[in-house]
Amino acid sequence: MALQRGLKPAPALMALAPGLVLLPLGLGLLRDLHAGGAEQIGRFWLAAFQPSLERSLLTHQLTGLQVTALTALLAWSLSSCIGLVLGLLCSTTIVSTLTGLRWPALMLRRCLSPLRSIHEMVWGLLLLQLFGLNGWVAVLAIVLPYSALLARVLADQLDRHEPLALTALRCAGVPAVANLFTSLIPPVATAIRDHIGHRLDCALRSALLLGIFGLGGLGTELMFSMQSLRFRELWSGLWLMALLLALVNLLIRRLSAGHGLLLLLLALPLVTMQWSRSLHHDLSLPRWVDGAPWASSAQWIEGMSQAWIETPWLELVGETLLITLLASGVAIALPPLLRLIAPAPGPGRIVKAGWLLMRLLPAPLTALLLMLASKPTITVAALALGLHHSGVMGLVLEDGLARVDDREHQAMVALGARPRSAWLFGVLSPASKRYLAYAAYRSDVILRDTAVVGLVGGAGLGWQLMEALSSFHWQQVGWLVLVYAALTLLGELLCERLQEMT
Repeated sequence: MALQRGLKPAPALMALAPGLVLLPLGLGLLRDLHAGGAEQIGRFWLAAFQPSLERSLLTHQLTGLQVTALTALLAWSLSSCIGLVLGLLCSTTIVSTLTGLRWPALMLRRCLSPLRSIHEMVWGLLLLQLFGLNGWVAVLAIVLPYSALLARVLADQLDRHEPLALTALRCAGVPAVANLFTSLIPPVATAIRDHIGHRLDCALRSALLLGIFGLGGLGTELMFSMQSLRFRELWSGLWLMALLLALVNLLIRRLSAGHGLLLLLLALPLVTMQWSRSLHHDLSLPRWVDGAPWASSAQWIEGMSQAWIETPWLELVGETLLITLLASGVAIALPPLLRLIAPAPGPGRIVKAGWLLMRLLPAPLTALLLMLASKPTITVAALALGLHHSGVMGLVLEDGLARVDDREHQAMVALGARPRSAWLFGVLSPASKRYLAYAAYRSDVILRDTAVVGLVGGAGLGWQLMEALSSFHWQQVGWLVLVYAALTLLGELLCERLQEMT
């Protein structure tokens, strides 16, 4: 009987296995490495300990930081509220309980795939062409993908944790709405609340990234400092951003314990609107720009046909999937691998500080830093993405490790197990299931983020998308967006099939 069940790898080993991509990435980086930028890289890291404290600079950066913060807070509030509603409508369990039909929820979920497949930076550049430079452009650029992403996460949680009590109460004749609020939503409330809190951290980093691409805030100042190699000014802004992230994470932990998070979501739109007035930040209703980039229908159809023919789709899709695979391997495996090397509390704190640093450096800045000592390649693009997202996955891993019951780990230590073996199977293994579940969502985000670093490697759909946007080739932009949506949808279907198999 035991032999017929088959063998499955331990969850902890599944979390470490993607680290195999580190070998080819390391060899590729060593092959293209040169010493020409060693001095600049040294100056960059030395400047972290000597940030500029010039009063006028700090005043200017604090103003930019406030613009970044209010953009992120407003976008997070709106996307969380919209995402919760859409998530309930995308849940097959809820929709089938209320209507007896599953297909409306599945159809809505598939329709939302294009929204979450497009990176917020691409949304920002597209909306900028339609509405001009307006504060709502950056807000909507975050709201559109984040709402759809939260809807997917909520729907997956609700559909995966269908309790027996739901069926029992249904058979007992309890009304459908009361049944759902009693038996289905409470078990997943904590996980959804944690995810919503985590999205605020992501929204802050997205707002910073949008600034890097010219949509205002602190990110614009950081990009100017990086391009002119004024590293001390760059680190002044980065440390301000790090302080903001730390304060926000502390606030979210305090509010997640009760109903404070919900009250914050409801109050933020009014607070941020008043805040924007004090900063003279334009949050007036956006208006359609005259001469928006739309051709006649006949020209559009002809241009779409020509754009499809002239684009090397197989090559671009293959390079994009390769970047996604390599970056996902780095992001997923690096946090548990480093914690396995340093399982003790003291070194573990140093590793945690490293996660904050990785999240703090946007992927484009990391890519530019790597290119100081290497030529633009797929390896650089994948490493830049993987290192940035390893900071996010490290935060998720630490949250999961904090929830693990330590008694099994202590029992292994008492029985004479080595410290690393005891940590691997007594701490990491119980936390791996939740960690790997989140890794599937993070892989979708990494696929979207190839649009940001594709230009670095001169490869993939991201590179072609940036080229099409810069040349206003809107027909090709349309095709590229559709291909990104198709890849995202295929990834979701694959994840759903794997979940059903397990």
